[in-house]
Amino acid sequence: MNQIKSLIKKHFSSFIFFYSYLRNAIFITLGLSMVVSALDAFGLSMFLPLLQVVGGEGVVNPAEMGKLQFIVDGIEAIGFNLSIGSVLLFMFLFFCFKGIAFYINSIYGVILQQSFIKNIRLNLLSSLNRMSFKKFILSDAGRIQNTMSGEVDRVAQAFLNYFMTFRHGAMVVVYMSFAFFLDVQFALLVTLGTVATNLLYKLIYERTKNASRKLTTFNSVFQGQIIQHVHHFKYLKATGKVDHYGNKLKETINAIENSRRRIGYLNSIGESAREPMLVAVIATVILIQVNILGGAMSTILITLMFFYRALTSLLSMQQYWNSFMSVSGSLENMQEFQKELQNNEEKDGREVFKGFIKGISLQKVDFYYGETPILKKIDLEIQKNESVAFVGESGCGKSTLVNLIVGLLPEDEGIIQVDGRPLKSLSKVTYQERIGYVSQDTVVFNDTLYNNVTLWATKNKQNLARFEKSMHQASLSNFIKELPKGMDTELGNNGINLSGGQKQRVSIARELYKDIDILILDEATSALDSETEKAIQESINALQGEYTLIIVAHRLATIRNVDKIVLLDKGEIVDIANFKKLADRQYRFRKMVELQEL
Repeated sequence: MNQIKSLIKKHFSSFIFFYSYLRNAIFITLGLSMVVSALDAFGLSMFLPLLQVVGGEGVVNPAEMGKLQFIVDGIEAIGFNLSIGSVLLFMFLFFCFKGIAFYINSIYGVILQQSFIKNIRLNLLSSLNRMSFKKFILSDAGRIQNTMSGEVDRVAQAFLNYFMTFRHGAMVVVYMSFAFFLDVQFALLVTLGTVATNLLYKLIYERTKNASRKLTTFNSVFQGQIIQHVHHFKYLKATGKVDHYGNKLKETINAIENSRRRIGYLNSIGESAREPMLVAVIATVILIQVNILGGAMSTILITLMFFYRALTSLLSMQQYWNSFMSVSGSLENMQEFQKELQNNEEKDGREVFKGFIKGISLQKVDFYYGETPILKKIDLEIQKNESVAFVGESGCGKSTLVNLIVGLLPEDEGIIQVDGRPLKSLSKVTYQERIGYVSQDTVVFNDTLYNNVTLWATKNKQNLARFEKSMHQASLSNFIKELPKGMDTELGNNGINLSGGQKQRVSIARELYKDIDILILDEATSALDSETEKAIQESINALQGEYTLIIVAHRLATIRNVDKIVLLDKGEIVDIANFKKLADRQYRFRKMVELQEL
């Protein structure tokens, strides 16, 4: 049994992947394909009695029908005498039913494909949202973007080609069955000829698959390079290195073009060889059947129709399979990506967090990236509505400590408790919904001021009142009056129409609009001028006592009035005190104050 499962996983991994999304709907579309080809075969079978009736015999010779005699018997059993009119009528009916079945199958195929695309997009989005933050920051952003955008379309193409291959394969089975029922000897000869054609296509398949894998790799690299090119465009432009970095992109673009060109060449070989191979097989078999084996021409013609259909379907099947091979690298990448997302899914607690009551406690907390220690033996208490600042040199672990408190990163040793409950036992969503977060890299959407602050909340009386309150708390009341369209003013891509200070205040207003207990400011003023920093500082001072404030500070002027300052060095807490006491008893902190001329 295990060996059978291993064989299935090895040779039908793509089918298993598609089946995981569509279940038994797959078999329905395959069944419909067989119905279409069966009705077509019944229609073609009517040519044999037609030839006998028209050819002067006047009657149908059942012996020449082979095992397909049951069709004639069935027509006569329902009260029809075989004549030109009745044969043509049933031929017409079979092809009409085939047309109806083909239409149903085509519509069902479209529904199935769109359902697959939708499901895979939703699954990727859901899995990415559940991915642990620790794994996310170590992941390749280019690969994530490429897989969730371009690769989905290529996998959809793989889905279509894969099941078109199966559909034509089913049609081959049906047509071949009818051909064998009619003339076993002739059918065997054609079968041998078609097997020979697979030798060429097998070679094409392997080379196409390898080219597809390379194409997927180059696409992921290119997406990563584009992200970096856009993100660092200002630096590259200002330093005259934009063309230098652009050369790296050109190399990748050329590699992508070469892979696509190779796939195109291989597809062209298969397409151009299709009809010559078909004609060669048929012509050879007819010569053998007539000149050597003495077969009847009428039987040969009808059998030939079946084989023409079968060979056409076979070559279409080969062509679709080669097209599937050309995007199989994307399918493999998608399967691996989904496994990575599932294996790196964040573990979440079940306890619903309803609000901050007492405080946050960290006891002997350690955190590592791989084997590298980042935080060591952290002991810290943060009370409700207390203002706490983290200071220290770059790389001392300030932002990492905040990420632990927020629940973005899990502690490796020790325990983090919120209101006396382990943070790991809490539902992360319900906990993080009570947290506001403002970083140095502000988040501004290409939308209106109102939508940026409320995150697209409906404009009702209650939400407008909350909007106005949050704008006032963030010292933006005067700012909104100066805007040409007020709250409906477009802020531009990444807030291009705003100054640095205005972006920060909009970010603060967004967090205050939400119903939060904890507000985190992660170096939110480090890139601002002194005047703007002072204005932001006034906003922060006004929030003290109303929220639990956690501030990661590089500019020490913003934390003069906080309740306590946590001084970190190389991942360890050196001291905890208010501004004055820390400056008196810690030389390192006092030096930082003197350097900033406070």
